[in-house]
Parts: sequence; structure tokens; C-alpha cells
Amino acid sequence: MSNRVIMLVEDNPDDALLTIDALEANQINNKVVIARNGVEALDYLFGQGGKRKITDLPILMLLDLKLPKIDGLEVLRRIRADEHIRLLPTVILTSSNEDEDRVKAYSLGTNSYVRKPVDFDDFIKMAGQLGLYWLGLNEPPYGRSI
Repeated sequence: MSNRVIMLVEDNPDDALLTIDALEANQINNKVVIARNGVEALDYLFGQGGKRKITDLPILMLLDLKLPKIDGLEVLRRIRADEHIRLLPTVILTSSNEDEDRVKAYSLGTNSYVRKPVDFDDFIKMAGQLGLYWLGLNEPPYGRSI
């Protein structure tokens, strides 16, 4: 769909592998950069000692909520507070069905909140739908050609 990077912020190696497998099963061949905790995610997004160029930002971030070091809600808060990267399309991809988590995520500016399906086939379908919308139909804030 695009040569731009998808960022997956996921601490569970099995869930990360499942997500990558599901994207590939749907012919979503974008490079996937994995951050295993909130600190790694922020380090990647902000770059070492400064800001990452807009051209180097992922086209989409899939962000888990329950992360070590810095949780997903705090990652989202810091992204949305930064003038440079606040428009990064961010989908919360989590197993949490807590109303409080959903409300906080939307109040902090997530673009979408998706519960991870437990069934493998449902997970594959969900990944395809995410890819179709966010990488095919959606017009990213920084443009497709960047």
C-alpha cells in the first residue's frame, strides 16, 4: 500500500508477531518498526536528542495501552503535546475493554480505539480493515508523497 513505516508499540512478543503476520496476510507490506515499551516509542519518534523530521515519521502508529516504563496513554499525551508530531495518526490497539481507558484515549486525541480480537481469523480481518482504511483510504496529515 505504501512504502512508509508503520510503528507498532507492543510489549508482548506474541502479539507483535501476530500483528505483523496479520498485516502480511492482508498484503500490507509496509516496514514495521517495533517499540517494546513507551520509552522506545518516544525515543524513536523524537529521535536522539531532538526531533525526527516529518519525512521520517511513521504513516501510522499502532499503540498498546499496557506498556512497561511509560504506558500507552502517556505516550499518546506526549505525542499530542508536541507541535512537531501531534498529527501522527495513532490507533490504540489493545485488549482493554475498560470504558475509562477508551475515554482517556479519545480525550488525549487518539484517532481510533480498537480491541484486539482473541480469535486468529478475526485478528487477520481486523488488520486488513485497519490497513485498508488507514493506508488506503485515509489521507495522512503530511501527505502520501513525503
